[in-house]
Amino acid sequence: MEDNTLVESSFSATIHAPIEWVDIPTWCFTLPESEYQACSPAHCSAGSTTAPDGRRMSINVEILGGSLMVQHYIEEIGLPDHLRLVSNSDVFTPTGRIKIGVIWDLSAKRINDESCEFTNTVHSSATPELIDFLGKQGIPWEVFRAARKPISEAHNRQETPQFAKSIELHALRNNRSASMASATNVIQEVGNVEGN
Repeated sequence: MEDNTLVESSFSATIHAPIEWVDIPTWCFTLPESEYQACSPAHCSAGSTTAPDGRRMSINVEILGGSLMVQHYIEEIGLPDHLRLVSNSDVFTPTGRIKIGVIWDLSAKRINDESCEFTNTVHSSATPELIDFLGKQGIPWEVFRAARKPISEAHNRQETPQFAKSIELHALRNNRSASMASATNVIQEVGNVEGN
C-alpha cells in the first residue's frame, strides 16, 4: 500500500481577535474539559500531561462513528500561531482495539488588525496494526477508508468554528488580564513616584 492516508480534512473559521493576542498552544494545553466538550457532542473528555521526553501532551477522548477514540497528542510545533500535534491514537471498535496515526494541525493567519483565520487540519493514517486488523476481518482497505471519510470530515467541519470561538475567548480573556496587570503596574509606579 503506497498511500497510508486514511482521511485528511481541513476547515477554517474566523477568530475575531488580533493575531498578536492568539496563543494556540496555551489555549490547547489549558483548555477546560467543559469547554472542550462544548465544541462537539462527540467530545467526551480532555486533559493535559507530558510525554516521557518532557514535551507537552493533550489527551482527547471522543466518539467517532460509534467508536471510542483516545488521542495522545504530543506537541511537535508550538508557536503562538501554529500548533502541530502527533498521536498514535487508540480506537476501541466492537471487534477490538486498534491504533491509528493522527496529525492535528492548528494554525492562525492574519486577516486584518481585528481578526485572523483559524485552520483546523486533521490527517489520519493507517498503522501496520490497522492494516493487519482489517486483513483479519476481511475488510478491504478502500472500503474502510471510504466509510471513515464522511465521519471524520463531518466532525472536523462541526468542531472548527467552535474551536475558533474558544480560541477567540481565550485571546480576549488573556489580553484583558494583561491590560489589567499593566494598568496595575502603572498605578503602582505612579504611587511609588508620588511617595518619594
